[in-house]
Amino acid sequence: MDNRRIGVFDSGLGGLTAVKQIMKSLPNESIIYFGDTGRVPYGTRSNETILKYTRNDIRFLKTFDVKMIVIACGTASSVAMPAVKNEFDVPIVGVVDATVYAAVRATRNGRIGIIGTPGTIKSGSYERLIRKYDPSMQTFTRACPLFVPLVENGHFDTPVARLMIEEYLAEIRDVDVDTLILGCTHYPLLKKAIGEYMGEDVRLIDPGKEVAVYLKKKFDDGGLHGDKVDKDQYMYFVSDNVEGFEELGSIFLETKINGQVSKVDIEKY
Repeated sequence: MDNRRIGVFDSGLGGLTAVKQIMKSLPNESIIYFGDTGRVPYGTRSNETILKYTRNDIRFLKTFDVKMIVIACGTASSVAMPAVKNEFDVPIVGVVDATVYAAVRATRNGRIGIIGTPGTIKSGSYERLIRKYDPSMQTFTRACPLFVPLVENGHFDTPVARLMIEEYLAEIRDVDVDTLILGCTHYPLLKKAIGEYMGEDVRLIDPGKEVAVYLKKKFDDGGLHGDKVDKDQYMYFVSDNVEGFEELGSIFLETKINGQVSKVDIEKY
């Protein structure tokens, strides 16, 4: 058994969709979550800035006794993961590999849509890995820069959210994809509205769910499971508004966050 914590970070609240899935898959694990709410979003930043932010976030999580760090951010996983994965003495996993694996297995017609932040789409990480699995696959991408601020402000299934979904996804729907990668952990909060727009025949791939499946298998194979649960099982840190995170984060997690959130000066790390 290994009762060290799992560290998870994201640019804001979106990574809580991954935390929710990890809680379900690995209920005996202790988790530390950092949401970089003061610097959200990452997806419109330069590669150099994304790399800097990612290193800050990892260094902060490493101040705790973590056995694994999950980059629950599509942008950081796509842009920074190749550089940071061997820089630190703790295993680091991103959301891209597990998500692509699920999408390739799910598609029936070999036509996969990918939506994400501008940084994720520009990186080409999802397309490269899909073609590594199967060069015959066709991919269709679309950057959706307004989805993160929509979700961060609680617009999950509102008229403005549906309007932006139509604006961003019309071209992808028209090319007959049967699988759509939600290439940002914020996007599963829009899953209901996206699913209704794309139609019931299109499989939506949730990166948070897939990284939880990956972690469970890795823990099963490596004997990394924890078996000790205490009152501080889940700890949350942010770089900005604690109260806003508690309120909206409780909706993301579908469980109450109350007094478990602390603010940290992430620029120190």
